[in-house]
Amino acid sequence: MVHQPAVVGLDVGGTAINATVLDANGDFLVDRLVEIPSRVLEGPRVAVEALADAMANVLALTGTPLPAVAAVGLDTPGPASAEGVISSKGSTNFSAPEWWGFDFRGALQDRLKLPVIYNNDGNAAALYAHAQHFGALAPARSSVSAIVGTGLGGGVVESGWAVKGAAGMAGELGHVYLPMHGLLEPDQPMPVCNCGLIGDAESIASLKGIENNLLPYWLKRYPDHELNHVGSLAKAAKLVRSYGERGDELALKVFGQQAMAMGRLFTIAANFTDPAAYFIGGGVVETGAQFRGWFLDTVRNHTQLRAEQEKAATIALVPDLDMAGARGAAIAARQTVPG
Repeated sequence: MVHQPAVVGLDVGGTAINATVLDANGDFLVDRLVEIPSRVLEGPRVAVEALADAMANVLALTGTPLPAVAAVGLDTPGPASAEGVISSKGSTNFSAPEWWGFDFRGALQDRLKLPVIYNNDGNAAALYAHAQHFGALAPARSSVSAIVGTGLGGGVVESGWAVKGAAGMAGELGHVYLPMHGLLEPDQPMPVCNCGLIGDAESIASLKGIENNLLPYWLKRYPDHELNHVGSLAKAAKLVRSYGERGDELALKVFGQQAMAMGRLFTIAANFTDPAAYFIGGGVVETGAQFRGWFLDTVRNHTQLRAEQEKAATIALVPDLDMAGARGAAIAARQTVPG
C-alpha cells in the first residue's frame, strides 16, 4: 500500500515531549498537546527512548502508519549546533555531563531509522508563527520572532526557512546588545544577563531579567509594595505579571521596560533583515486582552521603522505557543520531503 507522506514533530523540554503529525495536505492531525515525560534527567539513552515512545504514541493516536512517516522534526532548547549536537558545556535542561557534546539528532535518527531534522526550540516556534501567519505566502516572506520566557528565545525566518547560521546559533535575539539610554532610570544599575553579558535583551525581557535586574530596583522604589513580602525575588518575579494585569503601577514600570527593550530589539532587526512580520510570544502576552494590548502597543511605540517599513510589516503574536515548537519542528521536517 502506498501512503501519502507525513512528518512528525517532537518538541523536547525539561519535563515533557510534545508530539504532532503533519500530513501530506499540510494539516496537523492533533489540535492539542500530546505529551509524555521527556525523562531527560535520566540521561541521553533514556531520553532517546522516550522520544521513540512519544512518536509511537502520536502515530497511534492519529492512526498514522509508520511507513507513511517520511521524516521527523526535533527541537530542543539550546545552545546546540545546527546539526543538533548539544553544546560542549551542556545547555538548558541538558546540563548533566553525559549530555555535553551529545549528538541528539544523530542518536534519534539511528534509533528511528528515519531522517531527523533538528532546530532549536526558538527557531521551531518562529517557523510555526511564520507559516501560520503567512499561509501560502510563507515561502516568499520573512519574519523575526522573540519569545519571552525564563530567558529570551527567538528565531529569524527568511523565505520561509529558519536561518541557523554557521554554528547553529543565529536568531539568539536574547543576546543582542541594546542601547540602554532612556530605557533605564538614571540611577538604575546596568542589567546583567545569566550568560554574563551586560545590557543584552534577555537581561531585561525575560523572567530572569525581572528577578535579577528589574524587581530589585523597582521594589526599592516601592518599599510598601506587597511583592516585598512574598519571600523571595524568584516568587515575586512569577507573580508580577498578575499585578500587571490589574494595572499595578510597579508592575507596569517593569513591563514597560520589557516592552521598550523588545521595541529596541525589533528596531535593530529592522535594519538587519527588514522582515515582513515581528512576532512576540511567551508569558508576557499570554495574558488578558487589556494588558496584552497595552504591552503590544508599547512595543510598537518603541519599534522605530521607516515609513516604508511600517506599511510593509506587522507586529503580531506567536499563535498556539504551547504547540508551536512541535508544529514548527514538523514544518522543518516537511521542508525536506521531496515534492
